[in-house]
Amino acid sequence: MQVTVSNLGKRFNRHWIFRNLSFEFKPGHPVAITGANGSGKSTLLQVIGGTMEKSEGQIHWLSQNGTEIPVEQQYKYVSYSSPTMELIEELNLMEFLAFHEQCKPWATGVSAMRIAEEMGLQKAADKQIRHFSSGMKQRVKLAQAIYSNTPALLLDEPTTNLDAEGVQLYLDLMKKYCTGRTVLIASNDEKETSFCTRQIEMESIKPM
Repeated sequence: MQVTVSNLGKRFNRHWIFRNLSFEFKPGHPVAITGANGSGKSTLLQVIGGTMEKSEGQIHWLSQNGTEIPVEQQYKYVSYSSPTMELIEELNLMEFLAFHEQCKPWATGVSAMRIAEEMGLQKAADKQIRHFSSGMKQRVKLAQAIYSNTPALLLDEPTTNLDAEGVQLYLDLMKKYCTGRTVLIASNDEKETSFCTRQIEMESIKPM
């Protein structure tokens, strides 16, 4: 999966968040999106992922054989995680994972119980998510993105609310499940992006 953006820009009312971004996101070359708080890291991630409308420019999603994927089909190829995203907290963990799988299948060989075990949440499998700690909820948010069978993965501040063990788990999962995927990570935390081979600095695409 290759994602190519050309002269991409986003504004709110008359204020441009970023402008004139041209970049190729390729599998196996994870990209760190960095910049000061409020610089537009999360906004850029959402625009590329299609959850927020761009103001100008083009975004092209290309399959492995070079075929362009129609806009209405792109959601099937990308997974997204952010600390601000909502979980269905009335469900327990197993129910939530089963529900998610109906929308976006897991990677080959992955099951809901395997996810719970690898994420260290097996003892809470039958517990309503509303009773999870913030760190446990963040593990669930990461799980539904990382384990999904999608070639593209977009992560916004992935280790928010995680302790040292959780951070190491995140790094292990990225190495195990995401090496050949197209990965974008919005973060200023070097431990979250230590494996990234390319970078977009938001200050470099700020309009003049």
